[in-house]
Amino acid sequence: MPPQEHSTENAPDDRPEAGPGSKHRKIRPAAVVSVIAVLAVIASLVLFLRPAGDGDAAAAPSPTASSAPTPSTGLPPAPAVTYYKQPGPGAGSPLEPVEPLKVTVAKDQVGTSLSKGLVGISLEATDLGDPVLSGSNASIVKLFKEADQPVLRFGGNAVDRRFFWTSSNEPVPASYQGDAAHPVRAVGPADLSRLNTLLVAADATVSLTVDLGHYDPNRAADMAKHAAQIFGPRLLSFTVGNEPNGFGSNGVRPGDYNVQKYVTELKAYANAMNAVAPNVPISGPGAYDQKWWQPFIDADIPQKKILSFHNYPMYSCDGKVDPLASPTMANLMSKLMHDRAADYQQAALKAGRDAGLEVWLPETGIAACPGSNETSRTHGSALWTADYALNAAQLGITRIGFHSSLLTCKGGPPMSVICSGGAYLKPDGVITGRANFFGLSMVAEMEGGKFLKLDSTGGGLMFSYALQNADGSTTVVLVNENNPEKAAQAAVTLNLPGKALTGTMTQLSGPSFGAEDSTVIDGTKSEPVPIAERATVEGFAYGSPTQEFKLTAGTVTVLNFTY
Repeated sequence: MPPQEHSTENAPDDRPEAGPGSKHRKIRPAAVVSVIAVLAVIASLVLFLRPAGDGDAAAAPSPTASSAPTPSTGLPPAPAVTYYKQPGPGAGSPLEPVEPLKVTVAKDQVGTSLSKGLVGISLEATDLGDPVLSGSNASIVKLFKEADQPVLRFGGNAVDRRFFWTSSNEPVPASYQGDAAHPVRAVGPADLSRLNTLLVAADATVSLTVDLGHYDPNRAADMAKHAAQIFGPRLLSFTVGNEPNGFGSNGVRPGDYNVQKYVTELKAYANAMNAVAPNVPISGPGAYDQKWWQPFIDADIPQKKILSFHNYPMYSCDGKVDPLASPTMANLMSKLMHDRAADYQQAALKAGRDAGLEVWLPETGIAACPGSNETSRTHGSALWTADYALNAAQLGITRIGFHSSLLTCKGGPPMSVICSGGAYLKPDGVITGRANFFGLSMVAEMEGGKFLKLDSTGGGLMFSYALQNADGSTTVVLVNENNPEKAAQAAVTLNLPGKALTGTMTQLSGPSFGAEDSTVIDGTKSEPVPIAERATVEGFAYGSPTQEFKLTAGTVTVLNFTY
């Protein structure tokens, strides 16, 4: 689809050092008492003022149990901790220096939040008929749990071309055309019930798209009725059609199909659906053309509305339209790509906010180009995914769906965040996550909170985010897009809005931007370690608002501090 046009150490000895010897002479008893009292006071002051960490050796570079140094603040002794061991730069790396990063986190809030359910997975509507989407499939339940309350969105190109809803077992019309990789499928209530077992098992929600390519408001209403009954509050929205702005040019509808005709049909669909599922919002227009946003906003329909748009930042597949928007690793790992995505999202957010509407990005990815490119399945795609989702959330977008497929890892769509085992077109139903899925999981597993303002300087190609959590703790995320094959570790100075008593971390890493099947979180191909079990950031200064440490290039690091 087109994009936007489209070793264990002992704790320090805190006993006061012995004082110098005294000369013997006669002292009156009263004086003895007075001197003893004075000495007792002095000794107590020495105990109170002497830093607990004096003379401590530097922290070991591998995970060790140790007591973090305790400053002279009257705080209780620092607890024993285990330090996190990051992967270092590869042996023989040139180690190009990286300008030190300084981040100062304020107490002031940005005004936006990171909520559970922010990141989700977008699939084709025909995937509703795939039996793999079931609560009995342990692999997919595990994976979606690692995405932590994801939204499963069903739409894509299939919904207006190869998707046929029927609640009465009607045959699929002969005019529906597909192929082995893109089959035509009939979907009915039993399929929705099966999907609901997955939603319950994985604690997920769902957003559905109805077919607008074959105009039939009554059929859409029938689907809406059954979906509302089966999914209940797990059903978040309906969208009428997928990318209708392209209907006139891609053959879904005649060439004269335009936004005015879309709005007329949208109203008919919305009214029919509202009669049987009145509490389910309509999100739309689900288009990649900005000109379609305002007509949807202005459309007079009975349901609550959500402004949704699609965006694939690298839309110039052959590089001819815009070389800087072609799917190359150099373009992907660049500040320009970060900024361009933000600019487009801000345009949608302005339109939505002006109308009082929530804004979703239910279908997105690096590129919608067919086949593989140098960003496909790579560690670089994991770094991009984490930063893209965090930046969108900080701007104000509340739902993001990364478009994916249930086809096989071998031969299936290379940009999909998930895929099935098995030979091409012979999936075995064992669903796994690709590199970009782990980028998604890093964001999904965060506690959620309100974004905080911060000042960030240096660091080369690094992006910084901070959140205030409901329990008063602070989360800081540092996305380090410096080249892991060349860049030295970056020195980081982090100024927090309070004196930290704990500081833990989890980290996504990989050996190179282009490495495939090599992205890990905390050393394994799984979700981040639970927050209560995370190791302490090396160099953590107990009781201090200023933390200094180093970060390996090509990582996403989530730091949590309590006060």
